[in-house]
Amino acid sequence: MTHGHVEPTPFAAFEKQVRALIAAGHHAQAEALIRPHLASGSGPIPLWQLLVDAIRPQGKIAETRMIQEMIVATVPGDLTQRFNLAETLLLHGEFERGWREYHHRYGMPHTFAIGRRVQKPRWDGRPIPGKTLLIHDEQGFGDTFQFMRMVPWARERSGAKVIFEVNREALPLASRTTGYDHLVARGDLPPPFDMHCELMDLPMAMGLTLSDLPGPMPYLSADPQRVEKWRRRLADLPRPLVALVWAGRPTHVNDARRSMHLDQLAPLGASGATFVAIQKGPASEQAANPPEGMSVVSLSDEIVDFEDTAAILCVVDLLISVDSSPVHLAGALGRPAWVMLPMVPDWRWLLDRDDTPWYPGVRLFRQKAYGDWHHVISAMTDALKDRAAR
Repeated sequence: MTHGHVEPTPFAAFEKQVRALIAAGHHAQAEALIRPHLASGSGPIPLWQLLVDAIRPQGKIAETRMIQEMIVATVPGDLTQRFNLAETLLLHGEFERGWREYHHRYGMPHTFAIGRRVQKPRWDGRPIPGKTLLIHDEQGFGDTFQFMRMVPWARERSGAKVIFEVNREALPLASRTTGYDHLVARGDLPPPFDMHCELMDLPMAMGLTLSDLPGPMPYLSADPQRVEKWRRRLADLPRPLVALVWAGRPTHVNDARRSMHLDQLAPLGASGATFVAIQKGPASEQAANPPEGMSVVSLSDEIVDFEDTAAILCVVDLLISVDSSPVHLAGALGRPAWVMLPMVPDWRWLLDRDDTPWYPGVRLFRQKAYGDWHHVISAMTDALKDRAAR
């Protein structure tokens, strides 16, 4: 027996080739390689999953869903496949089943470790008067801002005392909302409780439907002292003032599809607006050399926390952003925001519409083809010129 080079299986080599094409954005080429192997209508599940990964970014959502339904029916215990189906269902606005499958998000190999193990039963939406319910946030800041609206709804439905546990960064914003009896920062020990529910499981527990949205708006508010500070800071800049975010968190699973470079936004300069960069992270450095003809003032180094961001959003006339947490903050504050979306966006933006049930003041600009920001910027430039003229 020799310990030598182990040849990859034919499928492993094939998968590597296809995954490289998908990673490079060559989805149609990847699809063309896979199709012949599934021409008979049957084939191994990993091959079907590969096909989904090739066709979903192309906007072939109906076929994606059919294949995902088949995969879940075949291997119901594969929670990753169930979560993938959840995102497709929610994208279609099919909330009831979508939320049920979304519950599997902590059953996947790469997420199991970050799920909370709580030694109390999970609340299922029924009245529990006299009991105490812990609602804990969990994922990105955008999720927290988006679903905070449901905390008061849960208190009303449950009749319980509510402890709301929120990440430290969002704590000051949460402190100016209602709907809980006790607010605690994540990481601190909460008071005793009888039942618990993740913030992102409230929709499942409460049977959230599209017709329940948006609920009372706005449900977040900025700190008046911070607003005054930023009003003075921005007072001398010519209006309209447009806050800009062009890149999301680099670690986000979908970041390559949703993030841009500041140079791509150059055409917006023709509107005559003044742009204030509220970009955080490595991309913020791009504001030091803005594109020609675009008046950009970078506030990135002056922004300490979300309290600053919220206050700035209350002073500027508009936010233009890729899909990232400031969009949800603006929406929750009732401030106008325009969102630049990839062709197949995150599930919360649904399909084929330029508005969103979540936030009345938010307008969506969608790619018409994979990776095509040109059309988005062009439509946005026209809209911004129109707005500036008014």
